[in-house]
Amino acid sequence: MASLTEIMSPFSGQRLNEWFSDLIELWHDTAPIEPTEYQSPKGMTQWLHYQNFVVWHLEEMLRHNDIKPDKIHRLEQAVDKHTNQRMDVLEQIDIWIDNVLETAGIAPADGTPVHSETPANIINRLSVLSLKIFHLKERLDNDNLGKEDKHTVNLRFRILEEQVRDVSKALDQLLLDLRQARKKHKVYRQFKIYNDPSFHPELYSEK
Repeated sequence: MASLTEIMSPFSGQRLNEWFSDLIELWHDTAPIEPTEYQSPKGMTQWLHYQNFVVWHLEEMLRHNDIKPDKIHRLEQAVDKHTNQRMDVLEQIDIWIDNVLETAGIAPADGTPVHSETPANIINRLSVLSLKIFHLKERLDNDNLGKEDKHTVNLRFRILEEQVRDVSKALDQLLLDLRQARKKHKVYRQFKIYNDPSFHPELYSEK
C-alpha cells in the first residue's frame, strides 16, 4: 500500500515546476491540450495549468491596440469562462487532498492552525510563475533587446526564479505539515459572486 507521502507526491514543488514548464514548451509548439481525465492529481494540475495558459494568451490579445469592440466582448467572456473553470479546479484539488487526509486518518487537534493559503492556491501560483518565466525568457533571448532592457529583464528573471524556489518549498512544507497534522486543512469554497446572475439580475435580464 502506498504511503501518504507517495500518494501526495504529484503535488511536490519540483515535480509541478517541471510539469508546468514542459507543458508550456509543448503547448507553444502545438496548442494547449486538455487532460484525458480530470480526477487524478496529474489531470487536475494539467487542467489548472491549461486555464492559466489560455487566460494568459487571451489577455495578451486584449492588449492589442487595434482590437475591435465586438472582439473585446468575446475575449472577455472567454476569460470569464476559463477563470471560472480555474476556480472550480482549485476547489477540486483541495477537496482531493482533504479526502486523502481524512482517509488516512489525519485528525489535527483542536486549535491546530490553518495555513493562510490552501495547497491548490499555492499550486496555482507556481503555474502562473512558470508562465511569467517562460515569457520573460523569450524576451531575454530577443537579440533586438537593448543592453539596459536586457539587464532589467534578467534581474526580473532571477527574482522570479527565486520566487519559484521559495513558493515550491512553501508548498512542500505545507503538505508535510498537513500529513503530520501540524496544520489543519480546510476547503474554502470558490464563490463566484462577480458573475453570478443572482447578484446582478439587471445585467442578465438584458440577455
